[in-house]
Amino acid sequence: MSKKPEERTLSEKEFNRLLEAISQDPKSLQMKQFVQHGKITTYDHCLAVARTSHRLCRILRIKTREAELVKGAFLHDYYLYDWHHHDEPWHGFTHPASATDNADRDFSLSDRERNIIESHMWPLIPHKLPRSREAVLVSIADKICSVRETLFCRK
Repeated sequence: MSKKPEERTLSEKEFNRLLEAISQDPKSLQMKQFVQHGKITTYDHCLAVARTSHRLCRILRIKTREAELVKGAFLHDYYLYDWHHHDEPWHGFTHPASATDNADRDFSLSDRERNIIESHMWPLIPHKLPRSREAVLVSIADKICSVRETLFCRK
């Protein structure tokens, strides 16, 4: 059973409403300076993860706190450096903590949003468990987007 076009539009409008302020904030626009995967910027990757998380939520009809889902998803890689040229050799293991600290400093996170960001690399970081549906959706969406970007968005 597919949605009517006006229902899809409402969903996209709701997504854009939830994301508008934070995605246009000068602090989050800094993510456009850094490449994430292939030729995709960190900003575009985070936007894709937020959109994919929101779509998964709607398609699977999972009840979530959508505002926290979208905010946590958009800020999940808010570490603000180019990991390709960063001194930290363990970026995959350390960047969730940096992203959480930066996002909490700049955007005041709820506990749920903090967990979304901290746990998005699970199971690579096994002790940082997703503790909500939102965190699980973002972790899954991040992997979907990362694989797509790495395989199909090369320079």
